[in-house]
Amino acid sequence: MEKLFKKLNIVPKELKYYTTAFLHSSYVNENHLKSDYERLEFLGDAVLELVMSDYLYKNLNVKEGDMTKLRASYVCENALYEYSMGLELSEFIKVGHGEEIDGGRYKKVIMADIFEALMGAIYLDLGFDVAKRVILDVTVPYIEDPKIVFFSDYKSALQEFVQTEQRSLVYEVVLESGPAHNKSFTVEVKIDDIVYGCGTAGSKKEAEQEAAHDALLKLVVK
Repeated sequence: MEKLFKKLNIVPKELKYYTTAFLHSSYVNENHLKSDYERLEFLGDAVLELVMSDYLYKNLNVKEGDMTKLRASYVCENALYEYSMGLELSEFIKVGHGEEIDGGRYKKVIMADIFEALMGAIYLDLGFDVAKRVILDVTVPYIEDPKIVFFSDYKSALQEFVQTEQRSLVYEVVLESGPAHNKSFTVEVKIDDIVYGCGTAGSKKEAEQEAAHDALLKLVVK
C-alpha cells in the first residue's frame, strides 16, 4: 500500500483505517473479521460531497440547480469508478473467494464504494484538510478536462440529447461470449443508423450504459 500512499502524497498515522477501507463484506464474512468498508464508505461519501460542493461554489458562477447537477455528476458511481481506476485501487481490494471468481475487485459498484471508503479513512486518520487536498488532487483534473463527461445514467443522458434533435436511437448486442456464469456482452448504439458508441460488460444493461457513455463522449465533446 506504500505505492498508493506515495501517489496520494500522504503519510498515514493509523494503518488500520486503510486496511479496513479495502475489506469487502464477502472477505470479512469468509475470514470472520469484525468490520468491512461500509462505515468508512458512509463517512467518505459525506466528506466527498462537502469538498465538491465547496469547490463548485468557489470556482463556478452557476445557479444552485446547476451546481447540484454538476456535483451529482462528479460523485456518481461512474465518476467514483473512474477515480478508483485511475488510482489502481483494485490492486488493494480484498474480496471473498466467490466474489473474486466473479470479478468482484473490478466491479463498478465495489470500485466506487472503495474510493469513498478510502476518503473516509484519510479523513479519520489525517483530518479534513488532508482529505480535501487529496480529493481535489484526484477529481479536479477530471473536472477541468472537457473530454471527460460523467452521468449517473448515461442512457438517459443520451436519450435526452437525441430527443432534442429528434433522432432515432437503437441499442444492439453484437457479441455475446463466455460461460453462462461469467458472460460478456458487447453492445453498439446507433443514432440514425450510424454507430456512435460501443461498450462491453458482464450484463446487457451495463454494456448499453458503456455504449451510451462512449457515444456521449463523441457527441458532447465534438
